[in-house]
Amino acid sequence: MSRIEDNGYHKINLNWYPGHMAKTRRQIEQDLKIVDIIIELLDARIPISSRNPDILNLTKNKKRVIVLNKSDLADERQNSKWIDYFYKHGISAVLVDSNSGKGIDKCILEIEKIMEDDMQKQSDKGRKGRKIRAMVLGIPNVGKSSFINRISKRTTAEVGNRPGVTKQKQWIRINEKIELLDTPGILWPKFESEEVGLNLAFTGTIKENILQRTEIAYQLLKFLLENYRKNICERYGLTPEYIEQTLNQEQPENFNIYEIMLEIGRKRGCIVSGGNIDEEKTARIILDEFKNGRLGKITIEQKGE
Repeated sequence: MSRIEDNGYHKINLNWYPGHMAKTRRQIEQDLKIVDIIIELLDARIPISSRNPDILNLTKNKKRVIVLNKSDLADERQNSKWIDYFYKHGISAVLVDSNSGKGIDKCILEIEKIMEDDMQKQSDKGRKGRKIRAMVLGIPNVGKSSFINRISKRTTAEVGNRPGVTKQKQWIRINEKIELLDTPGILWPKFESEEVGLNLAFTGTIKENILQRTEIAYQLLKFLLENYRKNICERYGLTPEYIEQTLNQEQPENFNIYEIMLEIGRKRGCIVSGGNIDEEKTARIILDEFKNGRLGKITIEQKGE
């Protein structure tokens, strides 16, 4: 059964707080004094897990707009439900795909709308022409650099695939009304649950060397078989009958799921000496294809009707 234990997965260490993030938190506290509104970037696939409760507490008295980034990778039905969820909680929210630029203009309009009354008051006091000062906040790998590049219409922020690649604070002019303060991505010292930790691992927020890739892929596959089985069948050439038959075998559930995972590896040619399946390579394929949208539009954290 390799590393997949009878309980589904090992207990995993969810404490991950590089030293530079403590410094970033202190800097954010200082910068909050000079900004008017927070642009909080979330991953549309995991809107709750990608919210930093530490930063949420720090910014609770600030106006904000939620940007559900990477919405192109998420389930469209769930996108609508999450927009409704935030509005019902009195928070403006917009769907954005920073790679294509979809939703960026709506985000700008939302910022101006939220700040309209405040800026009128500033103007009445004789402070005409004062720009709206916004701060972009989000956990690592949520797409902040791509978002900033799109909203500013120029390549100003360093972009990379590694979590935490944005390092330097900088002010960026958006238009004649808004200027933007960028900050590095920041995680919180301790995750609230293993579920949150796994959701962050699925989407690549936590570096793969922090947790065991095979167990992350196993948990993701389990979720997909429960919620997006058709996607799995279509992507990996598995029949619904095979999935159903394998999941209904009289053995622990995790053995059945692991068997399907190995079959995916077999289909993808992840075979090593002796005809065994390279589970590490298989896990990498499943995780990468989820992150890149090749498994279809998928939302991990789902809202009911």
